[in-house]
Amino acid sequence: MAGEQFAERQVDFAGEACSIDAFVAEPAGTSPAPAIVVIQEWWGLNEHIREVARRFAREGYVAIAPDLYSRQGHKVANDPNTAAQLMGGLKTPDGIADLKTTVGWLRNQKRTRTSRIGAIGFCMGGSYALLLPCESKEISAAAPFYGEIPQASKIRDLSCPIFYAYGENDGWIQRADVDRLAKELKEFGKRGEVKVYPGCSHGFFNDTRSDVYDATAANDAWDRALALFSHNLKS
Repeated sequence: MAGEQFAERQVDFAGEACSIDAFVAEPAGTSPAPAIVVIQEWWGLNEHIREVARRFAREGYVAIAPDLYSRQGHKVANDPNTAAQLMGGLKTPDGIADLKTTVGWLRNQKRTRTSRIGAIGFCMGGSYALLLPCESKEISAAAPFYGEIPQASKIRDLSCPIFYAYGENDGWIQRADVDRLAKELKEFGKRGEVKVYPGCSHGFFNDTRSDVYDATAANDAWDRALALFSHNLKS
């Protein structure tokens, strides 16, 4: 039930190259619950991403936000230049490997051992949230927000329903690629929705950034993501 009590904690577990730090928020109680992997923007595992995880916990999910910059010393950026350097230092195969390790950690927890698992990500994390279910069948639903679109050969392997959110004025992700995603979902018989928000910029969901945040679009995208996860993880 939305608004229920939750607990939060920091955890770490062994990854391929180093110990992976992660933030976990989970509903009160001990009964099994569906799980969501929350994937960071290029800034790192900051307070905004922790708050997204808390929001999912309030909705009844066990949410985990792994630090994808664990290999780079668990850094968090406050300016675009540093963020670009950190994102550039993360090789895509390494990010996918650490996300798969995160899913494996969830599978070893009593509360989520038999749970369905979803993924959501923003910006850089949106790229990983779309690519991960193309690389792993462990993900039952994914909500990538304004992430890069992988090649058609990857979309062909997409293993779960998705909701893809995109701002019309995004200066990073090309509209042609977003349109291609919508086309390929239909072409390959994949379940998914691609939603373009008029007048919105890249990062419109991030309510800590007044320069790009759009409350109306963010709330609509959140509701659509919740509906996707409720249908595919809770039913």
